[in-house]
This record gives sequence, C-alpha cells and structure tokens, in this order.
Amino acid sequence: MDRGEPHATSSSFDVGGGAGSLARVTRGHDGARSRVVRGRRSDRGGVPVRKRIVLLTVAASTVAILLFVLPLAVVAMRFYTRIEFAELESRAHTVVDRISDTVRDGGVPPPRQLHVGDDDTGAALYGPDSVRLVGDGPPMGEWLVDDTIHSGEVHEGDVDGDLVVAVPIIEDGEAVAVVRAATSSGDAASRIATRWVEMFGLAVVALIATWAFARYQARRLADPVEELARDAERLGDGDFSVEERTVGIPEVDEVRTALNATASRLDALIARERAFSAEASHQLRTPLTGLQLRLEAALRTPGSDHTAAIRASLAEVDRLERTIADLLALARGTRQRGVLDLDALLLEVGQVWGPRLGSQSRTLSFAVEPSIPPTEASTAAIRQVFTVLLSNAVEHGVGGVTVGVRDIGEAVAIDVADEGRVTHGPDLFERREPDSDGHGIGLALARRLVEAESGRLQLTSADPTRLTVFLPIVTPAVDDAAPPAPPPVAEVPDEAPASRP
Repeated sequence: MDRGEPHATSSSFDVGGGAGSLARVTRGHDGARSRVVRGRRSDRGGVPVRKRIVLLTVAASTVAILLFVLPLAVVAMRFYTRIEFAELESRAHTVVDRISDTVRDGGVPPPRQLHVGDDDTGAALYGPDSVRLVGDGPPMGEWLVDDTIHSGEVHEGDVDGDLVVAVPIIEDGEAVAVVRAATSSGDAASRIATRWVEMFGLAVVALIATWAFARYQARRLADPVEELARDAERLGDGDFSVEERTVGIPEVDEVRTALNATASRLDALIARERAFSAEASHQLRTPLTGLQLRLEAALRTPGSDHTAAIRASLAEVDRLERTIADLLALARGTRQRGVLDLDALLLEVGQVWGPRLGSQSRTLSFAVEPSIPPTEASTAAIRQVFTVLLSNAVEHGVGGVTVGVRDIGEAVAIDVADEGRVTHGPDLFERREPDSDGHGIGLALARRLVEAESGRLQLTSADPTRLTVFLPIVTPAVDDAAPPAPPPVAEVPDEAPASRP
C-alpha cells in the first residue's frame, strides 16, 4: 500500500526540453520570437585564436630570421670578397718571387713566368712609369699601380668589375716594378650568391619548422579554449555535466576549475529550487485543501453567520504563511536550531489535525511520557515532519491516530501510528518522480529533514502502521524546570474508518 501519493510539481527553473537542455528563446524589437542557434555563431568577426597564434609565431620568427640573416649576408659578402683578394694577392706574390731577380737585374721576364696557374687570373708587369712591360693587363696601369709605385705597399680594389691587386718589387727601398694580378669579380659574386642561397634555404626550412611547431602549439592552446567555450555553452543550455580534467596549461586549468565550480553551484541551486517547488507543492496541498473545504462549507449555508469560518480560514492562512516561511528557511539553510519546544508543537498538532481527523469520524490521541528530556532541533523542520506524517496518516491511514513521545535513553522517540497496514519495503522512503507510481516525496522529505537534525526516521511497525522519529537528547545546563504537562487530546468517535487506498 502507498503511504502518500505523487503530486504535481512546478519548477522555478525551466531546464527541460529534450535531453536536459534549455531551448533559448529571445524576442526581437518587433516582439517576434526567434530561436538562438546553438553551436558556433557564424557572424563572429576577427581572426580565430588558432590562426592568430600561427601568424604571430611565423611573423616573429620571420623578423628574427631577417634580423639575423641580413647582417650575416653582408658579412658573408665581405668575407668571401676578402678571401678572393687574399687569394689574388697570394698569386701575385708568387709571380713576384719568381721574377724579382730578373727585374732587379734590369731584364724583362718572359710572359710564361707571369702565369699564375689559373686561367681566370691574369698577371702583368709594370715599370716605374706605370707602363706595362709584359703580361695580361691594360697598357697603362690604373691608380692602384700608381699608388703602389709611389708608396711601395700592396694595394687592392675593384676596377671596372675586376678585382685587382698590385704588389711592388722593392730594390733599395724603392719600387722598381709592380706586378698587377686581376680576376673577374663574378667568381666572388658567384660564391657569395651560393652562400646567400644556402642561407635563404636554411631560413625557409626554419620558417617551415616554425610554422609546423606553431600549428602544434596553436592546436594545443586553442583546443582547450574551444572546449571551454563548448562547455560554457552547454552550461548555458542547462547541461551541468562539465568534465573535470586538466590539460597542463595553468590558465586554462584555472578557468576550467572555476567553470566546474560554477556548474556545481548552478546544479545545486537548481536542485534546491526544484526540491523547494516540489516540497512546497506537497506541503501546501493539504492545508489548501482544508481551507477550500472550509470555505465551500460556509458557502453551502447562505444567510448564516460566517464569522467562525472566516476566523478558522484566517488561522489556516496563518499556518500556510508559516509553512511557506519554514520551507524557505529549510531550502536556504537559514533554519534556527535550538531546544525543541515539543509541547507547543504537540498542541499545534492537536489544533490542526484533530478537526481534520474528526471530519472523517476518526480520533487523534496523544501518549506522552512524563519528564521527556530536551532535544535540540529546528522547530521548522520538525513541524514539517509532523505535517508529512499526519497528512500521510489522514490520507492513507485507517482508524484512530496516536502521537506518542517516549524517552529511550539517548534519544527521544516520537511515534505517529494508525490502525492501518503498509506493505512497502525498504523503498518506502525513497523519493520518486511526482508522476510515478509510489509514495511521492512526502516521506523522503521527512527523512531528509530528520537526518539534517542528526536524527532518524524509521518504519517501526508495518501492521499496524507506526512511523518513529528518533531525535538525540541534550543535557541542559540547568535542569530545574517542571515536567511538561501532557498535551490536550482531541478525540472524535471512530464511526466510519476510511479504507486505505
């Protein structure tokens, strides 16, 4: 048999629609409804972060390579030009060593002695008047030859596209002749161009490697960010199952941690709001029904004095307001704990539930042991527990209802019993969906409230039905109060017991 029934609930958060996702709907300026397309928006401008990382990395690498290669190219050009001059000077000195004795003796060496062993290099001998005596060269020596004759030192330079070196032949400290060696500057330019091509190739290889590494890094950095964006979008759609994992990037991991914490808080918030909606619907159903019946009964007796009905209805409204305040305090975690005023609660139970049972020709009685030790609990929570248990007994119980309070040593036992029978097993206190077959949410709510007060709620007897709340006792600082008086007993003759559904 059921000890309660499912009730329709309403949620202050609409997170339904499909597989737990919100259908986001907006209104335009003309009032028309338009659905926001999920996923990536196609109207977003700017460069994606993945491409931005690649472009910036390649651009930075290009600037760095240019700043390194251009000076290196200039140095390479000068270096290989210097090598060409050094080689040319070495060949000229070879000729000087070969013909210097002949020149000093006043003779002219044969042309074959001016051959340097390189067909691209020509050598010529010039006298003190810069006139060519023998060899391959211009008839008159240029400024390099003149400068060498006058200074007696080696001179080199670029003359009409040729690299030229002039080496003097010295006798008694004066230049008596000059050996001019020349070669085309194209050879040096070819070697320089070859080195430049090699450096350019290495730069291209470096840029390709940089591009590949930048793509890898961009994917490594952008994938977690894009995944965070998708998680945030799912979070906005009502899906709070954000994966908890780390990617090794501290900033991204911090954002994911914050997103996970936000998802958990939103999930808990919506769960509390849903629970409050369901519990408020469940707890307000019975007093609203009683208020409705009382007002309908007053309407069925036109012309009579409705003062008593109005006063009773106002008292019922006060109890509704108190129930709402209790549920809000319990949902928000702001309930006040203290020594439970059990006498006041039992008196309230007699005033509220005695007449309701009497309207069914059933009785409500109390069995309270004297000198019940104090217990610490929230009055709002225990009031709602009484509401659930008495409502359950009224709607699904049979015969008289007895509320008993016993001292069992380390706890106070509060029994709510009727003469019916329950066949539910261990799932009696399991919460089910309001539209499913079963006991609904009442007993599950009662057990949760009792456990929040460090107590227990159990089915201590199935036939007859008895549900017991166990609350731990506290030792008061000063225990000189008089024993509490038993609450009044509201009894109505049991003429027609209701049958259990």
